[in-house]
This record gives sequence, structure tokens and C-alpha cells, in this order.
Amino acid sequence: MPRAKGPSPQMGLELTQTVAVVRHLCGVDEAGRGPLAGPVYAAAVVLDPARQIRGLADSKILTAEKREVLFERICERALGWHISFATVEEIDSINILHASMLAMQRAVQGLAAKGVIPDLVQVDGNRCPQVAFPVEAIVKGDAKVRAISAASILAKVARDRELHALHQQYPEYGFDSHVGYPTPQHLAALDQFGATPHHRRSFAPVRIVLDRAAMVAQEAPPF
Repeated sequence: MPRAKGPSPQMGLELTQTVAVVRHLCGVDEAGRGPLAGPVYAAAVVLDPARQIRGLADSKILTAEKREVLFERICERALGWHISFATVEEIDSINILHASMLAMQRAVQGLAAKGVIPDLVQVDGNRCPQVAFPVEAIVKGDAKVRAISAASILAKVARDRELHALHQQYPEYGFDSHVGYPTPQHLAALDQFGATPHHRRSFAPVRIVLDRAAMVAQEAPPF
């Protein structure tokens, strides 16, 4: 996947001025760059000005309960939305940055496939995915642009639900509490139980555990 280029400091202003009328502003954000396990998720949202949603904010400052409520309201009231992801295998293959861009690209493509065509795509951060529409990056956009806030909520809730489901398969890791992030609990479980197929092998704490297990296997005497 080609490396995504970051915009210049003036890109946002210049691009917005070239889009004469923005009827469908698409907000895009991702969730799950930092965890040691699970996919990275992304969402694309076009809000409906006629159906306001109160309480939209960066998903990281909201409680889990508030995010769940807003998730349902966004899905019900938005003009269009789509959630996508990049797999653990893709993360390990192309790295987490490019996998995040891929997940966001898929989210925008999924939205357009549903018939909601953006006039402008605004992405949280300082890099843009490759999409077929005018696109600009907004630093701290999840706190500045309501559509990006909505996207951050959808991506975060969808990913948390995925990790809670994973907890049912691997309760010893505590995915229901840390959702894959490298907390002391998670690192201790990795050390004790090793890595699952859902861990990101390219991330250092997981790679260390795998390398240690490989060394032990090599040193074990044959039967």
C-alpha cells in the first residue's frame, strides 16, 4: 500500500475553499492503533443537519455507557455511516499506520457504496487515506468536527464489542477490561499464557513473548 502523505499546514483551508458547497461532510476516525491485540477499526459518518445528536465528543472522553447510547443515536439519525477494519494479519504485514489508513479507506468506500456520496472527507489526525473524494486531515478533529466525533464513537464502540467477544474465548487475558491495550494485567497474561492468534506479532511486547517461546522450544530435548 503506498505511503500516505501528510497535508501541509494550509491544506485544510485551501481544500475547504475549493469545495463550493458541502452538503455531505464525511467525518472519519479510527480506533485501536495502540493495542497489542485485535483489528484496528474505522468509521465514516455523514450527519443529518435536520436530526441533531446532542453530546457528540471525542470518544476517549466519554464513558462507555455514553458511547453506547450515542452509537445507537448516530446509527439511527445519520444520513449515512459505515464501519470497517483492518485485520491483525494486515497490521503485521503493512504496519499499524498503513493498516489504519486502509481501514479508513474501507469505511469511506463502504459509505459511498450505500449511496451516500461525500462532498468532502475530513479525517482526524495529520494524514489522509487515499479516497476518491476531496479529503483533508484535521488535527484533533475528533474534538472539533461533529462528524469526526461521531465516527470516533462508532469505531471505538465497534472495536470494544469485538474485544469483549474475544474475552469469551480467552477470559484469562482480561480483554473485557483493557480491550487489548498494554496494561500491566495484559502484559502479565501475555507472559503467563503466551500470545493468541489475535495478538499483533509485529508489536514489541508480543514479539518478545513469541521469540522467548521459540527459544524454549528449540532448547527442549527431543522425545
